[in-house]
Amino acid sequence: MTRLQVSNLSVRFPTRHGEVSAVSDVDLDIGVGETVGLVGESGCGKSTLGKAIMRLIPASGGTIKVDGQDVTTLGRRALAPFRTKVQMVFQDPQGSLNPRQTVGKSIARPLQVAGRSRREIEARVNDLLTQVGLPASAAQRYPHEFSGGQRQRIGIARALALSPSVVICDEPVSALDVSVRAQVINLLKDIQARSGVSYLFISHDLSVIEHVSDRLIVMYLGRVVESGPTAAIWQRPAHPYTRALLAAAPLADPVAARHRVRTVLKGELPSPHAPPSGCAFHTRCPQAQPVCAQTRPALRDLPDARRVACHFGFDGEPVTAP
Repeated sequence: MTRLQVSNLSVRFPTRHGEVSAVSDVDLDIGVGETVGLVGESGCGKSTLGKAIMRLIPASGGTIKVDGQDVTTLGRRALAPFRTKVQMVFQDPQGSLNPRQTVGKSIARPLQVAGRSRREIEARVNDLLTQVGLPASAAQRYPHEFSGGQRQRIGIARALALSPSVVICDEPVSALDVSVRAQVINLLKDIQARSGVSYLFISHDLSVIEHVSDRLIVMYLGRVVESGPTAAIWQRPAHPYTRALLAAAPLADPVAARHRVRTVLKGELPSPHAPPSGCAFHTRCPQAQPVCAQTRPALRDLPDARRVACHFGFDGEPVTAP
């Protein structure tokens, strides 16, 4: 069963000189109890995509379906049931929690909006705190009294309050140190094993993505350049951008790190205000050819359930006519 299905989703923002395309024609789907990782450099459109799926910003095109229901154009009142099914864990737990409210009140808020009774709310808050490894007494304290890892646990508890089908995790561990990061990741996996919740896990850290995701989506300048099973992409990335990201990821084995081939990217991520012609990656790609600047490659299917947007194959030979 598909929990979340996104088809041809685009997000454009108006500017003085026209429109900026932040997300272009993105497709993704997430099954029950599945984690899909979304990776790319800062500015590639990952968080914008997550916010568009949450209906926090409007989509310019495409559709969003949750448990088979199209929620793309629902009005404010009709959005209420959708809000119970899709929740978000934000990157900055400090900024996402009201410093003037106790932890208990922050977690209880979505339950109050949903019309739950006082007794139900109290029991649910205590249960959620237990699930994320905090004592029930934490409900009476304020966010500043907790560490960064504990605040992220509180953010996870609030996201789970209404038992959503899908949780969008937007860089949920990037602000945490390594040991706390592992604890939060293991917590998310434990909750998923118990409840069957599905995750869209947004991160620029590929070592985290490898550990948590079943499938992977790689974005560059608002477009998907590669997608498929995480293990297959890790073993043999098909797109030169994916290869560059994996080459830059830290390795625990110092011998393997010393002998691996590095792919060095030229320059910075282009501005979405003036994207390159053809393949947007051609200005930094080590194997770019004239065709890359002329024609944008479409996503094509590979035999191992992957899709890749590149004019060339694994061996560097063209797969489409120049």
